[in-house]
Amino acid sequence: MDDQLLIQQAQKGNLTAYGELIQKYSPVVERFAYQMGNSMDDIPDISQEVFIRVYRFLHQFSHSRFTTWLYKITLNVSRDYGRQRNQLKSKLQKLQNEPIPQVSTLTDEQIFREEEDRILHHCIHNLDEKYQLPIILHYFHEKKYEEIAEILSLNLSTVKTRLLRGKAILKQALIKAEGEEGTING
Repeated sequence: MDDQLLIQQAQKGNLTAYGELIQKYSPVVERFAYQMGNSMDDIPDISQEVFIRVYRFLHQFSHSRFTTWLYKITLNVSRDYGRQRNQLKSKLQKLQNEPIPQVSTLTDEQIFREEEDRILHHCIHNLDEKYQLPIILHYFHEKKYEEIAEILSLNLSTVKTRLLRGKAILKQALIKAEGEEGTING
């Protein structure tokens, strides 16, 4: 069933259609929320809040693209969670949890790939949000410049500039991070 029909049926109260929308778009929401720097523990809560908001405001949906609207909601929910997380951290002043070493049966290639992914994720997460979000949307969610502009409420030229500058900053961060990893592991 196509998205427009699912949305129309969900707007009329069809919970099966709404469930299909959730099933279809949960992976997109979860991946985007994670790439924005949210912890894996927060992803289910963020995803749930996104789809609660979708349900509450679906009757108001009038955009031409459901995914653009969904990315905006995910962005707002992720920002809300980030603010809540920062408030909690400042109140509790928790120590960062160190990962517990585990015996692994991964191959050297898998370990290398996971390490590359971890470094990339870390470098993207450390970018200023104005560069981080366009990079995530373009390279990991395959959004066109126009869609990114609409999701982030920016001019098209601003999106292009931020992608160009963000890529340059990210490249330098990756070079630096890989150099540091090499001196630590070497």
